[in-house]
Amino acid sequence: MNHSTPPPLSPLSHPTTPLNGVARLSHWGIIRLTGEDAAKFIHSQLSQDFVLLGQDMARLAAFCSAKGRMQASFIGFKHADGEILLLCSHDILSATLKRLSMFVLRAKVRLSDATDELAIYGLAGDAVKTIAAPAYSAWSRSDSDTQTLIHLYPADQTPRQLLIAPASAPPPAGAELALPIWLWGEVRSGVAMLSAAVVDAFVPQMLNYESVGGVNFKKGCYPGQEVVARSQFRGTLKRRAFLVHAEAAMAAGDAIFASGDADQPVATVVQAAPAPQGGFDAIISAQLVAVEGGALHLGQCDGPILQVLPLPYRLLEDV
Repeated sequence: MNHSTPPPLSPLSHPTTPLNGVARLSHWGIIRLTGEDAAKFIHSQLSQDFVLLGQDMARLAAFCSAKGRMQASFIGFKHADGEILLLCSHDILSATLKRLSMFVLRAKVRLSDATDELAIYGLAGDAVKTIAAPAYSAWSRSDSDTQTLIHLYPADQTPRQLLIAPASAPPPAGAELALPIWLWGEVRSGVAMLSAAVVDAFVPQMLNYESVGGVNFKKGCYPGQEVVARSQFRGTLKRRAFLVHAEAAMAAGDAIFASGDADQPVATVVQAAPAPQGGFDAIISAQLVAVEGGALHLGQCDGPILQVLPLPYRLLEDV
């Protein structure tokens, strides 16, 4: 499967979308790695290959514990020779930076928080710029002067990009896009990014990372690599990420139950946002048997019902 080019999306429950314009992404932060060992060091820590990463691509990657549980997720790229930038949820940046720094040892690399030096914008719809071929392929990137553009997975067939620029630079041209609408688009893309509420809860495949370019099974060792590989190749994976809709409010970390079973939650909300047409949309990580077996309820076994929606991409096992 070519992880860089997602298949055409199936229409979901929203025939029109307000996802159009430019949003300043204040919920993201940036970790900078500098030094001659920057690529080699981060390659040894994450689920994706950074040693062979070219200037025309970015990477989605997971940072895992020794037990294979995700401590953070990143969109990373080589910003310059000897410099790598990692974009992540701002609420886990400080703890993640501290944890990564523990593994530096003798490597010639320096890690720092670059959030105040650089601005991150989300571009959607008409604001998306045309970059180098292949057009609109996920995780492709290009540089223009001091700016970097990264293509993301689309949301409801609407193209999306990240733009990274110096904090002092003027914002990109385009209609203003409210941050809550951008956050809804993140959910609708089906590609989850980890936040503080769900740290240490998932193996990467529980968020479908192997199907959206977040895991490289041919690279060398990294923390948790054996667990991640075993989940993939021994058929032990029992949870997947799904898109859902509910009329009630949802937030990352919320528990989800099956009908009639109040003892143990069967799923967790990973990422959620208000839907412009009403209610909330979310990415959940759920037990496969629970999704196949009947209704899912938010908060308790007789709570608000979740509607399971089609994923906007195919899973690796289905290709």
